[in-house]
Amino acid sequence: MAQFVLSVVGSDRPGLTRALAAAVLAAGGNWLESHLSRLGGLYVGSVLVEIPAEGAPALRAAVTAVDAAGLEVRLAPAGAAAEAEVEVGEALALSLVGQDQPGIVNQVTGVLSALGANIESLVTRLSAGAHSGAPLFHMDARLRLPPGLEAGAVQAGLEAISGEIMVDITLAPAG
Repeated sequence: MAQFVLSVVGSDRPGLTRALAAAVLAAGGNWLESHLSRLGGLYVGSVLVEIPAEGAPALRAAVTAVDAAGLEVRLAPAGAAAEAEVEVGEALALSLVGQDQPGIVNQVTGVLSALGANIESLVTRLSAGAHSGAPLFHMDARLRLPPGLEAGAVQAGLEAISGEIMVDITLAPAG
């Protein structure tokens, strides 16, 4: 069996997920995982699929048909780690909220990168503040720490920048 990641982007409209699912099934594939959403008025996301090794040409042909229907689809072989899913090190859930301003994601990811922490998932959004109506920035992430890095060091690194970017940060063991 072979695994592929489909990356998709196009104008949002009904039936796009169905078109992708039909393409995967037509190639003899199995839909494993996905992250699909409407972002900036576009349909965007990624899908991890598994197909028999000999099914790769059929998947490429089926994806090309979806692409011709107005949804840009890229196909890439999944890395070897996708099959093994080796998880080493502690997993943490990061939650952040603060007034929106440029540079929050850059600052936070800079700290995490410098510490060697891997961001396994990242979701951000804006909401209106309850009292002021000013935009609030929310970030939720799942982190994987390398062996030898403790949660306390991540907490200290993030607290060091939290005042500068005016955000509240919470770290907890990921469930």
